[in-house]
Amino acid sequence: MASQTRLMRAIRVSEFGAPAVLQLCSGVTVPQPALRQVLIHVRACGVNPVETYIRSGSYARKPSLPYTPGSDVAGVVEAVGEGVTRVKKGDRVFTTATESGGYAEFTIAADGCVHKLPAALDFTQGAAIGIPYFTAFRALVHKAHVKAGETVLIHGASGGVGVAACQLSRALGLTVLGTAGTSDGMKLALSNGAHLAFNHREEGYTDKILEATEGGGVDVIVEMLSNKNLSKDLQMLAYGGRVTIVGSRGPIEINPRDTMAKESSIIGVALFFATPEEEKECAALLYAGMEAGWLRPVVGSQYPLDKAAQAHHDIMESPGAAGKIVLTM
Repeated sequence: MASQTRLMRAIRVSEFGAPAVLQLCSGVTVPQPALRQVLIHVRACGVNPVETYIRSGSYARKPSLPYTPGSDVAGVVEAVGEGVTRVKKGDRVFTTATESGGYAEFTIAADGCVHKLPAALDFTQGAAIGIPYFTAFRALVHKAHVKAGETVLIHGASGGVGVAACQLSRALGLTVLGTAGTSDGMKLALSNGAHLAFNHREEGYTDKILEATEGGGVDVIVEMLSNKNLSKDLQMLAYGGRVTIVGSRGPIEINPRDTMAKESSIIGVALFFATPEEEKECAALLYAGMEAGWLRPVVGSQYPLDKAAQAHHDIMESPGAAGKIVLTM
């Protein structure tokens, strides 16, 4: 019975609002794994933009209050529930979702969302895999249906999803163009698979992208900030081009004629709707990437658990992304 009354530190959100609603609590009961669930001793947890939208109350799906944010953890299996066969106590693992929240010293995850973490990757890298790599794969493969030889523009290539999309695109045989807001971000994109990088803060950068395609345009765009870039994106596409919407912080006005001129498509991407079969396919390719060495998450700023509010502020307000923001335990 003693194990059922253990306490842990965890971030709890009791009301929607600004980053300050992320409160560190030290008297939270360690959850216990039920049927087909895994209890993980968390060593690191990735911070994703979607978690800031949920916390603010502006996201379409709102969790019941109070709750603990976080889906992408890496750590060590502490215990398994009945019916779990894929992992065992002591295994190093990462997750693509959690049941009880990842901003905590321990978390519960469904066994289908728990994957073994190769020895070549540390826990902070493991915490940078989940949403970024599975989202990038969904955008490129399941939604844009990319083909080797096509040209892809990663619009925001230095953040978590952007780096993942660069690495995946290069592995899939695409010509990879990336944008970033700083010179360091551009270097990061180039060192992670981009053939060319552009500064999206520079006037006329879209003209440079079109010049790089010899005026033909890009086949696919992975868009992180569509409320700012979508109208320009539509003008940069080749015939039959596709824009995949990974992120947006508000509305934007576009000219529908731009889609008619190229018979182009705007496609929303939401990892929430991925089927178990799609997740399995993605996991298989990502594992191949880990084994081959081309999948190597880039970790940016690291924050202790009690600085979660600062991490939420910085992921939205920083002048330029540089890898994945991670909380460490």
